[in-house]
Amino acid sequence: MELVQKRGFKQTEVGLIPEDWEVLKIADSLNFKNGLNKASEFFGHGTPIINYMDVFNYNGITKSDVQGKVFLTNEEIKNFSARKGDVFFTRTSETQDEIGISAVLLDEIPDCVFSGFVLRGRPCNNLVHSDYYQYCFIPQYVRKQIISKSSYTTRALTNGRHLSSIKLILPKSHKEQQAIATALSDVDALISSLDGLIAKKKAIKQGAMQQLLTPPSKGGRRLPGFEGEWEEKMLGDVCSINMGQSPLSSNYNTEGKGLPLIQGNADIKKRKTIIRNYTSQITKIADEGDIIMSVRAPVGEIAYSAFKCCIGRGVCAIKFDNDFLYHYLIFKESSWAKFSTGSTFDSINSSQLKSLIISIPKDDAEQKAIAQILSDMDLEIEQLAAKKEKYTQVKQGMMQELLTGKTRLV
Repeated sequence: MELVQKRGFKQTEVGLIPEDWEVLKIADSLNFKNGLNKASEFFGHGTPIINYMDVFNYNGITKSDVQGKVFLTNEEIKNFSARKGDVFFTRTSETQDEIGISAVLLDEIPDCVFSGFVLRGRPCNNLVHSDYYQYCFIPQYVRKQIISKSSYTTRALTNGRHLSSIKLILPKSHKEQQAIATALSDVDALISSLDGLIAKKKAIKQGAMQQLLTPPSKGGRRLPGFEGEWEEKMLGDVCSINMGQSPLSSNYNTEGKGLPLIQGNADIKKRKTIIRNYTSQITKIADEGDIIMSVRAPVGEIAYSAFKCCIGRGVCAIKFDNDFLYHYLIFKESSWAKFSTGSTFDSINSSQLKSLIISIPKDDAEQKAIAQILSDMDLEIEQLAAKKEKYTQVKQGMMQELLTGKTRLV
């Protein structure tokens, strides 16, 4: 069969690339060095140190991102220096997917060094624009090479020799490299701004919960038009609680037989139930809209049931007439595992749960008004999170196009 080559492209060992692009080994542009290892007593004070999570969390590392400190001699600072433009790679982790993750140091940080859990790649020429380094190691064709060349015993490992042999494709022109990096950086800025806005909205909501879910007699803010003291009630007196019961594992399936099975936090995402498994043996049922509470460690975590399901012994289902109790239980989430003795329980039983004291408005209308405000805040945060996810997907598509030359900017 004759290979039909796309016009304007050439065949290389990593596939078709534009005719004016090239294939480089990482060793053609970076020299590698292992990081610093010191005993624990040297950390916490001294000179700035780039750690594993700094590299794992950011494409580009700024001065404000580097919070670690380590006490070193001047010789050690010189030997393990970190300069603006250096590229760092995660060296070891629990899984192969987390090694070889890269980040570029964007700021000059006096006396900065780098940890033994990362590798430093220092540019040895100007073949690659420093901005381009933030993105060129992310595409799947690069990640596959990094993972395939890594080793795994008790932990996944890579090293400078392995990374040096990885092949990159890139434009020869610095102008095009920078144009690609700028386009991706602009999307990163949008995502970062949404992160900041989401964090701000969450903080505002936390403040609103503190004001609206604290009884007025204890300093809470009263909504206009409502009066009278709140009541202190046992949880079991204001709602219906259905403790879960696990079906036999022989009845679990992924074919949709029976009902979705909710057993604990692994079956919950973003405070909503998700489907991982089904069970054909139906023990206890939660209806759509019920509150789901974890009754085993971690006790007290709250979610909504997004669908009718079977509940195992790790959770219970709570029915209440409106959304007030859902928000109240989230507000008190961290305290449900502690009783007046101060002891922390790995689980909570039906009697203990029903006897928990909560504060609640007598007036259903006040409950609903409070719940509506908090639910509206949740909706706004969810919409912002969905917008961020959309931009993240756009960025993934842009990287696939721009970093392989399928779409050109110059």
